[in-house]
Amino acid sequence: MNLISTTILITVLLSAILATVSFWLPQMNPDQEKLSPYECGFDPLGSARLPFSLRFFLVAILFLLFDLEIALLLPLPWGDQLPDPQSTFFWAALLLILLTLGLIYEWAQGGLEWAE
Repeated sequence: MNLISTTILITVLLSAILATVSFWLPQMNPDQEKLSPYECGFDPLGSARLPFSLRFFLVAILFLLFDLEIALLLPLPWGDQLPDPQSTFFWAALLLILLTLGLIYEWAQGGLEWAE
């Protein structure tokens, strides 16, 4: 038996075994909350205009900001192959310093605290 047919056989057998086990293994004990069409924890018949936490919004914006920072720094390893890698590393360090100073400022102002 060659390598391709062995790999396909193992893949099919493993998939069949996992599908069978996942079908028979879980315990089905639905309660009233699970049987309701809304599992989010909110009352579906109540008001849709719930108060929105501004602190949650600020923390979410900070998360997006630092997620964007990671995306901007991803091509940094290829920067050492440029003719002038010092300028690439200078701008990357400047970006990191600016974001670190912003995080320190936000922390000092208490913007990262959940409870008052």
